[in-house]
Amino acid sequence: MGLITFLGTGTSHGIPMIGCDCPVCVSSNPYNKRFRSSVLVETDSVRIVIDTPPEFRLQVLRAGIRSIDAVFITHSHADHIMGFDDLRLLSRSVEGGLPCYASSSTAADLRRAFQYVIRGASKGATVPNVRIIDMNGPITVCGETVIPIPVRHGTEEILGFRIGKMAYITDCSYIPESSYPLLDDLDVLVLNALRFRSHDNHFTVSQALDEVRRIRPNAAYFTHIAHEVDHDTVSADLPDNVHLAYDGLQVAFAEEGTR
Repeated sequence: MGLITFLGTGTSHGIPMIGCDCPVCVSSNPYNKRFRSSVLVETDSVRIVIDTPPEFRLQVLRAGIRSIDAVFITHSHADHIMGFDDLRLLSRSVEGGLPCYASSSTAADLRRAFQYVIRGASKGATVPNVRIIDMNGPITVCGETVIPIPVRHGTEEILGFRIGKMAYITDCSYIPESSYPLLDDLDVLVLNALRFRSHDNHFTVSQALDEVRRIRPNAAYFTHIAHEVDHDTVSADLPDNVHLAYDGLQVAFAEEGTR
């Protein structure tokens, strides 16, 4: 079995939002406290982080992560990459550099945003010991295959990822027909569900439910959640196999060839 740990489940603002006094932002319910979205995926052979948001250091400390084998980046928006520098301690002992995989356009953005990483450390300084690698197809890391899933985030093409029978898709507003075969026979689907009101760049809760009905995973977990969504209230109305993820949640999933 594989295991996914939700390091963060919030939208780009994080929850609570700065200066907001809405019921969710002032809630004492820990399930309504959401760092920006990221996950740790573990199988018998590999430990992978997907995205490095601004709270990445806090996420790593909270989850007790001491080592990883690779990083995968869905896209280059600030809420998904601005903890990239915190890879320094996780990568310092990785021979040849910790591999960081992204689409060609996202990899180019990373190289621009973190030019000092590419140049290397100046005397007395440290930088992440990483290799930013263009991902143009499935990648095998420590014997585990990671399959990129092209999706749309508004007008941008970004990536979701499939590992075993788990698929992780965030910030999505449209799944191309050509990507649905990559989502066949899933045990666990993680999908963004921003809020109930429409949004040009993200699935609403209703749209995410439509996708779950089409893809038909054994279970689905919604992430990248905005402050309009109260965990307990919305969870009570979801189908039995659909759940709101929350920070710290761990979910097991089947690897390929198993149920």
